[in-house]
Amino acid sequence: MTVAEPVHCQSCGAPTKERDAHGRRRPVCTACGAVTFLDPKLAAAVLVERGGRVLLGRRGEGARAAGRWSFPAGFVERGEPVEAAAAREAREETGLAVAVGPLLGLYSAPGETVVLAVYLADAPEGEPEAGDDLDAVGWFAPNALPDLAFPHDGRILADWRERRDRRPEPPLDAAALGQPGT
Repeated sequence: MTVAEPVHCQSCGAPTKERDAHGRRRPVCTACGAVTFLDPKLAAAVLVERGGRVLLGRRGEGARAAGRWSFPAGFVERGEPVEAAAAREAREETGLAVAVGPLLGLYSAPGETVVLAVYLADAPEGEPEAGDDLDAVGWFAPNALPDLAFPHDGRILADWRERRDRRPEPPLDAAALGQPGT
């Protein structure tokens, strides 16, 4: 692992140098020997479906993957429940109040500094408006998607389709079949 930016010791403020520490290359303080662990950032996203379409936002200028589309998402603040962060980010980026549902999945990749928690969410009312770091929002059919921003976006959609397709059918109503109830 190579650290792109210089890291200073969180204990004494002195510069660090990459060395083997705890089984990996890590920044180690040149003055006091403290090891800096470069933990990943946690982000939360929502997958909102309405009428068979999913809500995506186009990332604005200055955002990572600007001009490409992804799910409403953002970083979780320290001490904030992940589900609350997902709802907050959806509101900031789309103006919609969402009801956060079950976790769809956690997405990470080698070398990626962000771990993404994606939740299914409902937004039964209102129309989205781009806010925060988005410059456009829209509803897209799963077979007519715009240019997606991140490699994990395709995996998220595939996981969503798989989950949606394996939903159990509701039980048949005996009265609707013309049979007496049990």
